Amino acid sequence: MPIRLENVGIAVRDIEATIAFFTDLGLTVLGRDEVSGEWASTAVGLDGNHAKIAVLQTPDGHGQLELFEYLHPEAIETEPTLPNEIGMHRVAFSVDDIDESLAIAAKHGCHPLRGVANYQDVYKLTYLRGPSGIIVMLAQDLTKS
Repeated sequence: MPIRLENVGIAVRDIEATIAFFTDLGLTVLGRDEVSGEWASTAVGLDGNHAKIAVLQTPDGHGQLELFEYLHPEAIETEPTLPNEIGMHRVAFSVDDIDESLAIAAKHGCHPLRGVANYQDVYKLTYLRGPSGIIVMLAQDLTKS
């Protein structure tokens, strides 16, 4: 049986701010909804699950993010994930121009954790802290420039 990645789901503090960040980087909103009811509680495993959701797609049509803003049960605030913590690590994107992408991210108050690295003149890449503390990796393939 073949398997393919459907999407990466991320719980966020502010769905509108997160949508603005990712659409400014080039993703497109495929759909939005507000979900609740027995089916939602069963699927997610949370009694009384009620959330705003949005599905965003990358320009190449292959990658999708599903964003959730929980209305009930109340979202649990945690410390932002560190790059070396076990668990969900980051969302990574290939970009044509890392400087342009970083300028867009900066408009949302999002900046590299340390700087932009050059990996053997093959990639320029960086990790930045996006909305709700999401670690986002941006990478530019220098062999395609």
